[in-house]
Amino acid sequence: MESPQYMMRDIPQEERPRERMMEYGAGALSHAELLAILLRTGTRQESAVHMAQRILTEAGGIRSLMDLSLEELTAMKGIGNAKAVQLKAGIELGHRIAKSKLTQSTSIRTPRDAADILIEQLRYLQKEHFVCLFLNSKNHIIAQETLSMGSLNASIVHPREVFRAAIKCSSASIVCAHNHPSGDPTPSPEDIQITKRLIEAGAIVGIDVLDHIIIGDGTYVSLKEKGLV
Repeated sequence: MESPQYMMRDIPQEERPRERMMEYGAGALSHAELLAILLRTGTRQESAVHMAQRILTEAGGIRSLMDLSLEELTAMKGIGNAKAVQLKAGIELGHRIAKSKLTQSTSIRTPRDAADILIEQLRYLQKEHFVCLFLNSKNHIIAQETLSMGSLNASIVHPREVFRAAIKCSSASIVCAHNHPSGDPTPSPEDIQITKRLIEAGAIVGIDVLDHIIIGDGTYVSLKEKGLV
């Protein structure tokens, strides 16, 4: 049996995130307040804001919340199927908005161009994701694909997976990227090694590897800019 809902009229004025958002804008709200708007209601024991704060604590922060499954969300006190679905939908919508920058009219001329597309997609992920941007002969993006997801410390990708995908979409060149969950984009020896292997494989099949971008927390490192490849 679900707990009685904590009604908005029972919540102190300063804890009404919807009213605060209308008055001050979304940017003025904390993570917990934004999350509370998605939750909509709390329980008799705690307001939506208090519930949101607890969820963030139990999840380990806003980054980890993104990786929680519906089952993990519903295992939390006060989170039923409806609230779990609302949270996942909100998170997915934000993720899609970040990816919406990717269009075929987008040209990759510099490492910054690639980083601008990928930073918001990858910076909060708790596992390493190896992603490729596939470009046509005019350096326009024609596809993006995540080719591997690794552990907290390592992402393993094989050249055949990369170039199979590149050939499938008739790509002329590619930009590789992956995130460092630690937030530090400093390349590891393994990062440099796999990049050199990809460049060598690309030369054989006639598909240029233009760069390997490592994404940190709002920052990036281009192995090409650093002269490491």
